[in-house]
Amino acid sequence: MDLHLHRADYLQVGVTSQKTMKLLPAARHGATQKVVVGDHDGVVLCFGMKKGEAVVLFKTLPGQKVARLELGGLLNMPQEKIFIAAGSEIRGFTKRGKQFLSFETNLTESIKAMHISGSDLFLSASYIYNHYCDCKDQHYYLSGDKINDVICLPAERVPRVTPVLACQDRLLRVLQGSDVVYEIEVPGPPTVLALHNGNGGDSGEDLVFGTSDGKLGLVQITASKPIHKWEIRNEKKRGGILCVDSFDIVGDGVKDVLVGRDDGTVEVYSFDSANEPVLRFDQVLSESVTSIQGGCVGKDGYDEIVLSTYSGWVTGLTTEPVHRESGPGEELKLNQEMQSKISSLRSELEHLQYKVLQEREKDQQASQSSKARSAAPSFSINDKFTLNTDDASYSLILEVQTAIDNVLIQSDVPIDLLDVDKNSAVVSFSSCDSESSDNFLLATYRCQANTTRLELKIRSIEGQYGTLQAYVTPRIHPKTCQVRQYLIRPLSLHQRSHCIDHDRPMNTLTLTGQFSFAEVHSWVVFCLPEVPEKPPAGECVTFHFQNTFLDTQLESTYRKGEGVFKSDNISTISILKDVLSKEATKKKINLNISYEINEGSVKHTLELIHPKLEYQLLLAKKVQLIDALKELQVHEGNTNFLIPEYRCILEEADQLQEEYKKQPAHLERLYGMITDLFIDKFKFKGTNVKTKVPLLLEILDSYDQNALIAFFDAA
Repeated sequence: MDLHLHRADYLQVGVTSQKTMKLLPAARHGATQKVVVGDHDGVVLCFGMKKGEAVVLFKTLPGQKVARLELGGLLNMPQEKIFIAAGSEIRGFTKRGKQFLSFETNLTESIKAMHISGSDLFLSASYIYNHYCDCKDQHYYLSGDKINDVICLPAERVPRVTPVLACQDRLLRVLQGSDVVYEIEVPGPPTVLALHNGNGGDSGEDLVFGTSDGKLGLVQITASKPIHKWEIRNEKKRGGILCVDSFDIVGDGVKDVLVGRDDGTVEVYSFDSANEPVLRFDQVLSESVTSIQGGCVGKDGYDEIVLSTYSGWVTGLTTEPVHRESGPGEELKLNQEMQSKISSLRSELEHLQYKVLQEREKDQQASQSSKARSAAPSFSINDKFTLNTDDASYSLILEVQTAIDNVLIQSDVPIDLLDVDKNSAVVSFSSCDSESSDNFLLATYRCQANTTRLELKIRSIEGQYGTLQAYVTPRIHPKTCQVRQYLIRPLSLHQRSHCIDHDRPMNTLTLTGQFSFAEVHSWVVFCLPEVPEKPPAGECVTFHFQNTFLDTQLESTYRKGEGVFKSDNISTISILKDVLSKEATKKKINLNISYEINEGSVKHTLELIHPKLEYQLLLAKKVQLIDALKELQVHEGNTNFLIPEYRCILEEADQLQEEYKKQPAHLERLYGMITDLFIDKFKFKGTNVKTKVPLLLEILDSYDQNALIAFFDAA
């Protein structure tokens, strides 16, 4: 059966964080439920729907930003007590809004994630996890990387207390007490955890996870090891997952998985006869979905998906039909209802417009008075700067609580801006004088009315590092702007991985000197993305990385006084040598640098580049032929006389041109990598071969893999 859901906006609160909206349990089956939501103003609001209008049941006073909101209560009883995390404090409210708990955890960091099970409270700040029972400290764990979410297997179904942490380093850490029992590798940085079916599934041990790069999976957390059940890859390149719930919205007796993403996509996955997830419904909203839950809010007997968005809208996607079948009498009644609703909305709109005019006049009078101090209006920006594994580009997502007027992008390093299909903004480029002003890029995105979310794609060049700045100006009066800065790191196209292929030919760079563990860690943080800012516990640490563009690898192992870096790409070692030397010189630390170069690694890297280079050359050749082939087609009237290969090019012309347009400077980038590889190979031998680069480019123009390898060997 098809699933048809209709959107209904209920009310708007302040800006919301991830997982800050819940539905209170219904009084009886099929009855409407109350919605409770917490926002960045620190307000907790509970409302229900009556005759199509939102009726507020209680609303707390403003305070610290609400970072999480969970429901709790006695085990095996309705979970109708409301708990919020704000700063380092936990507050509890009854369903009528009376505060019964104020627990100051004394954590040094603000609480980021929370889970409640009976009298057990599981909290995590950026790196710290704490378990409390009846507000008494039980267990503590310091994570090696940021904790994004925390959950515990259901105590009523699993005999052991099993908390699970979702950590930024692509790991789920399963704890017992204060110790890690085991770690589970997941395909991306996990952002959200949820119990499958709301209760851990058939075994009570099933956990659904969502990642920041949009992947969804189910894993069973047994006492000794994980069992991966299924995983959904993000083939449609949708946003990261922020919230997950289980609810039977399809109505087939099996709970579906509801998913909310940071690009505004809402998805419903049902299960087929083989228990594999199948996408049944999706809808795109204009802003990120921060919370999602299935239930009944608008009208008795009609199930719906209730969600909250970043700017604070609480919205329902309901199964209630828009047009109900009715007799003549009922139709008249419906028309009267509609007319009265329209007139009340009109009067509300007129009242709001009058208030806006009044406030604007007040503001102008205040700004003209001699004693007035101009105060820039504050606004929230939700931003995300992440590396995409699929095409080795960075996504910059900027989301504002109000409409965006324009965004100015400035960079002091060479970067390419790539096309984004979802982006409706008009872009204009300003000419830059990189020698005198350190500007390599100045671009302005002018947004259409009511655009609150802008997505940009950027591709950087490894070895060139600096800062990318975004100046965000929303449509508010008086005009104000906020600046966000993003680091482009020297090895910006590398991402963390958990394993490395030791059979590859490796080059080794070894540093020794009078530096501390914290100092060498800060250098690695400066060079590579996805490294935790705080030095990990212990005396020595090893990180593995993979280049998302070339698939080359890097292993970094360092301790106080020594750092060893191994890679199958000489250019990676060369960049590290230059940057680490510069950073050590800034701190006046003497470094002893030694290296071992494996000659076989150059041929190995060229073999990794070969299929990419061959594909791009072929694509460029096909695109060059399109116009000539189209002219022949017009002249001859058909394509029957062409060989199949040319006919295929004509059939796929639009697709080929679109792909070629999406990959500007792709060929030049590959040429640049080969040139760098050539220069770096001989740099370690103490030879300057820059004069031979024109000859290398000639060989690349008439590309042959064997000729290129021979040139590298002979030079």
